[in-house]
Amino acid sequence: MTYLLALDQGTSSSRSIVFDAHGRIVAQAQRELPQIYPRPGWVEHDPLEIWRTQLTTARGALAQAGIAASAVRSVGITNQRETTVLWNRKTGQPVHHAIVWQDRRAEPACVQLRSQGHAATIQAKTGLLVDAYFSATKLQWLLDHVPGAREAAERGELAFGTVDSWLIWQLTHGQVHMTDVSNASRTMLFNVHTNQWDDELLALLHIPKALLPEVQPSSAHFGDIAPDLLGHGIRIGGVAGDQQSALFGQACFTAGMAKNTYGTGCFMLMHTGDKFQTSHNGLLTTSAAQTGVQAQFALEGSVFVGGAVVQWLRDGLRAIDSSSEVQALAESVPDAGGVMMVPAFTGLGAPYWKPDAQGTITGLTRGTTLAHIARAALESIAYQSAALLQAMGRDAVAAGGAPVSELRVDGGACVNDLLMQFQADLLGIPVVRPAVIETTALGAAYLAGLSSGVYRSTEELSHLWRADRRFVPTLSAGRAQELMTRWEHAVRQATLE
Repeated sequence: MTYLLALDQGTSSSRSIVFDAHGRIVAQAQRELPQIYPRPGWVEHDPLEIWRTQLTTARGALAQAGIAASAVRSVGITNQRETTVLWNRKTGQPVHHAIVWQDRRAEPACVQLRSQGHAATIQAKTGLLVDAYFSATKLQWLLDHVPGAREAAERGELAFGTVDSWLIWQLTHGQVHMTDVSNASRTMLFNVHTNQWDDELLALLHIPKALLPEVQPSSAHFGDIAPDLLGHGIRIGGVAGDQQSALFGQACFTAGMAKNTYGTGCFMLMHTGDKFQTSHNGLLTTSAAQTGVQAQFALEGSVFVGGAVVQWLRDGLRAIDSSSEVQALAESVPDAGGVMMVPAFTGLGAPYWKPDAQGTITGLTRGTTLAHIARAALESIAYQSAALLQAMGRDAVAAGGAPVSELRVDGGACVNDLLMQFQADLLGIPVVRPAVIETTALGAAYLAGLSSGVYRSTEELSHLWRADRRFVPTLSAGRAQELMTRWEHAVRQATLE
């Protein structure tokens, strides 16, 4: 048997999954990752805890599968993107906690970049809007606020990386400092046209080039895992940011195919082939996972708070004891009773880009119950995702293409049938859940398998993809539009317009 191991380092947990060559899950292990909230709007992780939990799950998944590391042909890494780690090259020790993608502390730097007129140049080069979401201003903050960091960086003593680079460094005992194009494209420092770090952007943000990792295609050789870590040296053959990895794992290889991942946030990507397409509807252009030197692109919309709204019901409101209870509570009422929730706990992402938006609940009456609020919370995930797909459709038509005809879904919350049906109702197109919903990890495994000779082509991978269930719209187009109009009204109240 041929096995592939995927390391899936996410925002709320680290996981490792062993797949067979048919893309079926053989074994998996998971560890929760503690969240650190030093101030309102600030979110951090301990990089050493990221590493410890990831290594523990890798060992656990192999043990559960009952196989030795020598039976694994290749390892793929997929990771939470934009999260920024800065460490000492000699000791391998981080100089500060990792600044997580959700963190908003760098917003003042972004305001300055926008006010100085740099937004258009940055979008043209990187495909990104200027926002604290991306790594560049997080790295700038670390260099400016950690004592001695800037001086050490200029002496070449420090290394910057997104989580993939941090894991590669640890897995190879500091021998390899690399990333892939999909992760590099989320830093706001990478020119996606040339697939190189951009000297003009580095100068603009005062970031020494010596900090940066070498950039590879997503399916390539990223070094070998040190033999003492898992018992055998294994080739690292694939790396991709979690959302591009999920797009790959969903076999969305051609222009016009789209997927939505329902995780802590929601992330919708539509493949645009080798065409760089600038959005005029608040979306980002990002590098898709690349199997070779030819650039591949996708339009992306990010919802900052997706499944995290269910965690808030559990931990903040204490409305439920576990996340799995939310569907039953929401289904105990026929609808949300006019309640709308906009979970803008860390501002609103695409297509709104309102960093100062705050969470709101509207439509409350004396008859409102906890069940109505739970249903509105669940529906908020679908509303935000529908707004993204509508924006994508407008961009696709403007570029001479066609709107998305079906949406492939994955991530933890896609197992919620109530949510998926409501999503199909709002969109007016089928929502398709695959047999393997762990498509983020599967994409990393596929990328590793391609570079290691397990698979010959993406066409072969397309034949491995299987649907589990199709959710077909049941609402009329008029009713769906009426609901979206009410949602947009609620958004305007959240943004104080």
